[in-house]
Amino acid sequence: MPMPVLPALALVLALAVSPSAADAQNFPKLKSGLWETITSSRGNDKAPHKSTLCLDDSVQQEMYRMSIGMLAGMCSKYDLKTSGNQVTSEAVCDLGGSKMRSKAVMKLTGNAAYRTEAHASFDPPFLGNKESTTVIEGRHLGPCKPGQQPGELTLPGGKTVNIRQFVGTKG
Repeated sequence: MPMPVLPALALVLALAVSPSAADAQNFPKLKSGLWETITSSRGNDKAPHKSTLCLDDSVQQEMYRMSIGMLAGMCSKYDLKTSGNQVTSEAVCDLGGSKMRSKAVMKLTGNAAYRTEAHASFDPPFLGNKESTTVIEGRHLGPCKPGQQPGELTLPGGKTVNIRQFVGTKG
């Protein structure tokens, strides 16, 4: 049984891109505008998921703060290292009785593209999974669409939500 997309994506994003409060200032900032992300999971027979996000500096900061909060309550270990264009994180987290050990590597191409590969193992299995590998590729497409607000995320299938609903701000 594959991990549900939204919880898995939220966790992978938190582990892949969340700096500590001190690191937030030094964490690489992505270019503002419209971003396309393609998320795929190895061992999952489903097609990769494509979404777009209207991103600005304030949305990035809100996502960082949300990630820090998620990890603080779940993870006994979280290490983040930045070296040049690569960010590596390792974590040990409790997912409701299952211990997750993960490592994510994010490679940036300037501030306009990135590729993140995250590996996780679960003991005991979480939602039927002993392991997972998720790859997220993102690229800047240009300015946000006319009328589009920062934080608007268009999911596979066309549904649009504003991620600020999930991070607790209204922009």
